[in-house]
Amino acid sequence: MGAIAEFERQLIRERQREGIALAKGRGVYKGRPAMLNTDVVASLVHRLESGDKPSDLAREFGISRMTLHRCRAKAAGIKP
Repeated sequence: MGAIAEFERQLIRERQREGIALAKGRGVYKGRPAMLNTDVVASLVHRLESGDKPSDLAREFGISRMTLHRCRAKAAGIKP
């Protein structure tokens, strides 16, 4: 019975992969939209460099401090 269940599960997963590939081809799977555009990121980085506290900026823009640090690393060309 276990072998039959495994085989059925493999078939289900294969059909699922095919469906996802087709959906990606149609543009249905686009991912989450970016919260911050490049102008906002540039402004954040500038304000960080000028001495604003990361916690205050994160709260003001409604993002996490980690997102803020990732934006700074990306602007500097460093892999976060």
